[in-house]
Amino acid sequence: MRKVPPALTFDVHPNQITSWKGQLLDGAAGVFGLGAAGSTAPPAVDLKTLHAKIGELALENDFLSGALSKAGMLSAKR
Repeated sequence: MRKVPPALTFDVHPNQITSWKGQLLDGAAGVFGLGAAGSTAPPAVDLKTLHAKIGELALENDFLSGALSKAGMLSAKR
């Protein structure tokens, strides 16, 4: 089986790939938080809100699984 270069597979000009590679190498540190632009602190997480949402979703799942099993639409296997 013959290996086809990605440029031919996706109909992208090799110069465009070289340009994208240069942009990635220039800006990769900023994308992954290692550059000066990415040095801001992460936003604070409100655990109370997250726990409330988890509880809400758990209740919805329990309700729906009970309703579906009563209707015979939920199989015993998961």
